Amino acid sequence: MCGIAGIVRSDGRPIDRDELRDMCRVMVHRGPDDEGVHLGDGVGLAMRRLSIIDLQSGHQPVANEDHSIWVVFNGEIYNYRQLRTELERRGHTFRTSSDTETIVHLYEEFGPRAVERLRGMFAFAVWDGRLRQLMLARDRLGIKPLYYAEQNGELVFASELKSILQLAHIDRTLNWEAVRHLFTFLATPATGSIVDGVKKLEPGHVAILREGRRLRTERYWDVTFTPDTNATEQDLLRRLRELLVETVRAHQISDVPIGAFLSGGIDSSAVVALMAQQSSTRVKTFSVGFDESGFDEHAYARRVAARFGTEHHEIVLEPSVIPNVEDLVWYLDEPFGDTSAIATYVVSKLAATQVKVVLTGDGGDELFAGYDKYVVEGRERRYDRVPQRIRQLTSAVGAAMPEGVRGRRFLRHLGLVGSRRYLDASTLVPSDELPNLFRGAAFAEMKPYDPWAASLSYLERGNDWVSTLQYRDLHTYLPLDILTKVDRMTMAHSIEARPPLLDHHLVEFAATVPSHLRLHDGTTKYLFKRAMRGLLPADIIDRPKRGFAVPLARWFRGHLAEFARDILLSDTTRQRQYLNTDYLERLIDRHMQGCDLDLQLWTTMSFELWCRQFLDSPTPRH
Repeated sequence: MCGIAGIVRSDGRPIDRDELRDMCRVMVHRGPDDEGVHLGDGVGLAMRRLSIIDLQSGHQPVANEDHSIWVVFNGEIYNYRQLRTELERRGHTFRTSSDTETIVHLYEEFGPRAVERLRGMFAFAVWDGRLRQLMLARDRLGIKPLYYAEQNGELVFASELKSILQLAHIDRTLNWEAVRHLFTFLATPATGSIVDGVKKLEPGHVAILREGRRLRTERYWDVTFTPDTNATEQDLLRRLRELLVETVRAHQISDVPIGAFLSGGIDSSAVVALMAQQSSTRVKTFSVGFDESGFDEHAYARRVAARFGTEHHEIVLEPSVIPNVEDLVWYLDEPFGDTSAIATYVVSKLAATQVKVVLTGDGGDELFAGYDKYVVEGRERRYDRVPQRIRQLTSAVGAAMPEGVRGRRFLRHLGLVGSRRYLDASTLVPSDELPNLFRGAAFAEMKPYDPWAASLSYLERGNDWVSTLQYRDLHTYLPLDILTKVDRMTMAHSIEARPPLLDHHLVEFAATVPSHLRLHDGTTKYLFKRAMRGLLPADIIDRPKRGFAVPLARWFRGHLAEFARDILLSDTTRQRQYLNTDYLERLIDRHMQGCDLDLQLWTTMSFELWCRQFLDSPTPRH
């Protein structure tokens, strides 16, 4: 696992080694073990390395035999040994035992299509000196990040936004489209970052920069939900179990200690169970809990740990961790509204004392329809049969009610139809409330943008509504929220997180399971739960789903009440003139009176603190 960075200039001007080192220095947490730089005519590649495979000779950047092709790589390739054997038969000579070198020789054989042969999580850059061509690639599901900016004949890229911001000529101007997306869906959008002009390479895409041309991006992979109508339920069960065993085995390739996050939910429990079956030593597991009984899942995690004899470690998260929110903002790299990042940060810190790699259960809900919101949508689809006139009246009544009055948003919600109704349920700040939260000039900047547009394009592309919801989450919620959170919070403590349930072979199989076997009569993850019977305790399989939530609403009414006020109502916030502090004071008061507005408050705090760290300071901290 590494942090990568690079600069390519079309006019061949030399790259300053110190600029590359500055880019690497701010993400040393991604790779504390080693640093490498390659300089050529108008190109510079750099990396920070976290040694996981081939500890002794896996130094990067890595070149081919004649040093005409170079690669910097972040991630893990799980089929690199098979690929290496094939490439050696084709005459390639390897100098290391690393998975990184596989990429360079695979590129020699297949060019940009080499990415299609890779199984794993990755973000990498290949410089082809023969063609003066740069190729950027990101894994199929977006497990590993990659940012880039293109301006004035120069392309810069890095694993983290803050690395690009180390370059003095990169303007730190807010991308107001991303701000609006943040306050709608808790994260910035798939293609853009919070900084204007700095973009993300989307999952399943490559980008090619050929001399004299502009950067061209193209998709190399996508999932297609096509039910296998010939397979019986028993056939699908058998294949699912085989794939789960195989993918967990593949994800345990490592030359360093490995463990697992264990929440006590079915996904992480399944991964731990399969690890325990395959391991000759005790699996190390890690969980985080809370003093608040309604949020604590330690009992379930302990039950699974005892069942499979793991070496279990746990920590209780208390409000005292929140004053370190500046660290969270730094490592998250962009403003981020999902409060579960706090718990992920803490459990990652715990795991880092024991291991360098953890397996996670991420992806199970997206693959097998595990979210309760899918069940809710199944019920609410009946509202679409309500005559339009009644829906409009319902919406008008809701809009006329004062903000904060119970039932106001629900009535407005009922007035919507289809995909828009579904998106409204997951929207943080409705469009008609944004002018209250932001001052006039700031709102005017974001007003032209529609944060629902990309989601609507996903939701309106098929007839099977369960599949379209999952397809949308695989392209939005999963990479922008879940995988972003896990990557940033584990990397903050220099450990690598691997999600075996997001192996693309398993993803492609899940898309062939008929939707009624994913969501069956209100039972989420129907086929997956059947596959786990006999392996996991029944009470782990059948217990109601509980999200990885933090009791922040309660904390904001207690220990953290003044902390929130000190940030959101400060002179610094007022003088910035983005946020309406009078309105924020009303939000805090409403929250104190019992209306849970913790997500709105946390997201706004994250945004303000990000501005302080990355806009107010000329150079972010090292």
